[in-house]
Amino acid sequence: MHIASMAGDSEAHLRDSDQNSDVTRQPFLIGVSGGTASGKSSVCEKIMELLGQNKIDHHQRQVVILSQDSFYKVLTPEQKAKAQKGQFNFDHPDAFDSELIMQTLRNILQGETVQIPVYDFVTHSRKQEFVTVYPADVVLFEGILMFYSQEIRDLFQMKLFVDTDPDTRLSRRVLRDISERGRELEQVLTQYITFVKPAFEEFCLPTKKYADVIIPRGADNLVAINLIVQHIQDILNGGLNKRHNGCVNGHSTPRQRRTSESSSRPH
Repeated sequence: MHIASMAGDSEAHLRDSDQNSDVTRQPFLIGVSGGTASGKSSVCEKIMELLGQNKIDHHQRQVVILSQDSFYKVLTPEQKAKAQKGQFNFDHPDAFDSELIMQTLRNILQGETVQIPVYDFVTHSRKQEFVTVYPADVVLFEGILMFYSQEIRDLFQMKLFVDTDPDTRLSRRVLRDISERGRELEQVLTQYITFVKPAFEEFCLPTKKYADVIIPRGADNLVAINLIVQHIQDILNGGLNKRHNGCVNGHSTPRQRRTSESSSRPH
């Protein structure tokens, strides 16, 4: 029901492929939230796979995926020392560079090529290199706190919440942190109990109410994902943007109001 109702809302947000090539590309932004190891990345990757976008050159992709994990703040030496001991809260809103996320999203909305930081979870620091993201028609932006800030939340035309059993998420988190990030089991469990679980209940779970679509079981829920993919395909095919000029049912859309805003340059 949510997806059907959003079809009209989304049509005015997208540029018509038949319009003048000088018109700025205005992508459809989709926020994907959920607890740690809930399957947010897997859902995004499944959407890319079903759209046939995962094997296309980065310059030509119509759909791209960004992660909030790329936007962790640069830690002070004291914070980094805590992080090495598993005593820094990476699940708190203050751990993320929200200003840089806003700047990046606004530039994406302006159809600009952006530079995304690369975060090293082993050393708890930003790497020197950046990932270049080229203009696309649809941008999936996933992260545990994507809906926490209203300013960021309001930029998304569709909001998805991946809802996965807590025990499943914990087991995935343990396996991931040990195998991919070189953590010890005791450290992973202590961090989960001390920071991850309380932060999820305080900051992430309350934002579930902002979701347009809730996806139980994550990437295993192919029914939900296929419905979302169909909606995105309609957008990519230009099937949703051939009615009136920026008005749906007599109301101007959020996209039109935002296009008049000034855009900040990315770092």
